[in-house]
Amino acid sequence: MSNVRTATPQTARAINDRIALELLTEHGPLTAARLRELTGLSRPSVAELLGRLGRGGLVDVVGETGAERRGPNARVYGLVAGRAHVAALDVRVEGVSLALADLAGSTVASRSVPLVAATGRREGQHPMVAAVLATLRAAGAEAGVAELHTVALGAPGLADPATGALRVSDALPAWHRELVTALRETVGAPVLLENEVNLAGIAEHRLGSVRDRDTFVLLWLGVGVGAAVVLDGALRRGASGGAGELGFLPVPGTGRLPSAVDCDGGLHSLVSGAAVRALAARHGLHGSGDEDAAGATAERLVAGAAARPDGSAGAFLDELAGRVALGAASATAVLDPGCVVLGGEVGRAGGRVLAARVGTRLRELSPLDTEVRATAVDGNPVLGGALVTALDAARAELFATDR
Repeated sequence: MSNVRTATPQTARAINDRIALELLTEHGPLTAARLRELTGLSRPSVAELLGRLGRGGLVDVVGETGAERRGPNARVYGLVAGRAHVAALDVRVEGVSLALADLAGSTVASRSVPLVAATGRREGQHPMVAAVLATLRAAGAEAGVAELHTVALGAPGLADPATGALRVSDALPAWHRELVTALRETVGAPVLLENEVNLAGIAEHRLGSVRDRDTFVLLWLGVGVGAAVVLDGALRRGASGGAGELGFLPVPGTGRLPSAVDCDGGLHSLVSGAAVRALAARHGLHGSGDEDAAGATAERLVAGAAARPDGSAGAFLDELAGRVALGAASATAVLDPGCVVLGGEVGRAGGRVLAARVGTRLRELSPLDTEVRATAVDGNPVLGGALVTALDAARAELFATDR
């Protein structure tokens, strides 16, 4: 007996509707004639699907083309962006950034919530949790967002793929876990939790320098060190959500080994923000003005060196590149991704200058052909990845709705 199943008319309609919605999302407003060209569907089929999508509140006429004669085919159809809204949050130790976007992916509000001192609790909540919830409500009210369809949140630490919770860590504030719980209890929408470096990797894949690749490793260089692993187009989290925790990677040059509770002695000791500042000081570099290396941020020091990569600045970049290449070589030896992206604040600051130096050093350490690229995501990559994640979830549900 054959296992081949013939698609029912209802299934075919659902598939065609989703294709049309994805085209409107990717290309923006389109005429019915252009939709026919892109989908290969007949004139009656396109007319029927536009009618279904219009009745479902997902598509509407947004104008007319000037090049064609007035009539049904001259109408321009667009996604109803206000049909749903999503929220993205980037949760850091020093505060929270958040953004709201419509179904078309346009940001309608963005806010920053600086760290609130942990003095007293309101209604049992940590003051920081209360501040974030209040800011999210206010931003939604000002943007005219009545309700959220999906929230995606990025935070440091391990996001357990089995439970959807942040694992307890002495290195991170307790209010991070409280915030996740409070959002799930009060926001009235699904809350998706992801490690912040993983979200940056998603942003790099969809919005940044590796849109042409489905396999790569994003090496995050900032205050801390981490990696996002994308293989065959899928983010790989590992069994416990710990894939990419390169800060704990044992490497030469640290004088000790990391432990289960302390990444000092691992790659973190060579390329964390504090390590980069110490390296810059050893090379006699300074920040802007009279600021010495110890008082400057790692990204400012790297950006300054990359702008004039000669003399002591060039030597500093060469040594930093050698350290970064140790982490890249380890990932390459295990995964053979073909491409490593340098992200995070330091990776962005070093840009192509640092990436080229890391690539040279990596070729000396590894026999595998691996390209090293600089990040190309505009703005906050964690927020960008969170918005992509939330929008994917919202569209998957709304675009699959039977009509």
